[in-house]
Amino acid sequence: MRSHLRRLLTLSAALAFSAFAHAESVQVAVAANFTAPAKALAEIFAKTTGHEAKLSFGATGAFYTQIKNGAPFDVFLAADDERPGRLEKEGDTVAGSRFTYAIGQLALWSSKTGFVDGEGAVLKNGQFNKIAIANPKLAPYGAAAVETMEKLGLTAALQPKLVTGESIGQTYNFIATGNAELGFVALAQVLDGGKLKNGSVWVVPAKYHAPIVQDAVILKRAAANPAAKAWMELLRSPRTKDFIRSYGYEVK
Repeated sequence: MRSHLRRLLTLSAALAFSAFAHAESVQVAVAANFTAPAKALAEIFAKTTGHEAKLSFGATGAFYTQIKNGAPFDVFLAADDERPGRLEKEGDTVAGSRFTYAIGQLALWSSKTGFVDGEGAVLKNGQFNKIAIANPKLAPYGAAAVETMEKLGLTAALQPKLVTGESIGQTYNFIATGNAELGFVALAQVLDGGKLKNGSVWVVPAKYHAPIVQDAVILKRAAANPAAKAWMELLRSPRTKDFIRSYGYEVK
């Protein structure tokens, strides 16, 4: 990923960002699956605009609740389009600011080499004690995992072995630490430079679950915040879209 980061920084002068006389900050609520690219983009953001992006990571459903309860976020990068759409309908966003920044891919991953086969047959042989998923009520990747198990007809068989994380980040940690032999995560979490970092993986075919459409939106409290606008301009830029693709996402 560092090569992509360097390329973006080198070409930053070509990006169409507005210049501001005074540096501002933007509080960004980021779905846990987007942790790595968001951190890299925050570095680019600081160098190209002078503004600071203060990132918080967690489950999309939990962020929605926090926002409704007055949490001081300026921008919401969700793992679905439902919650940003709901906030939009409820009058909590800047009109016209919502857009799809990524389409996620679900993956079945194990930190053990050769444990997960390329077709996901490991799910049917049941030679494991624990399988981790994110809370489907809070995390869209968890909901996609539930849909996948249902599509495969394995819900009943796998239910006794499920370990549930509050976010896809916690779910990843369950698997990485060996507390679960395998589990469903975001493909972006297990790739580095477009290649599998370690372990073994099955990229779940899109036909097994609803599309994981990830929307971003500026929240109403940040309507006059130039840093919020600049962050969204960065997220929309063509070069950033290529950067996001390198993490295993699809981008419109």
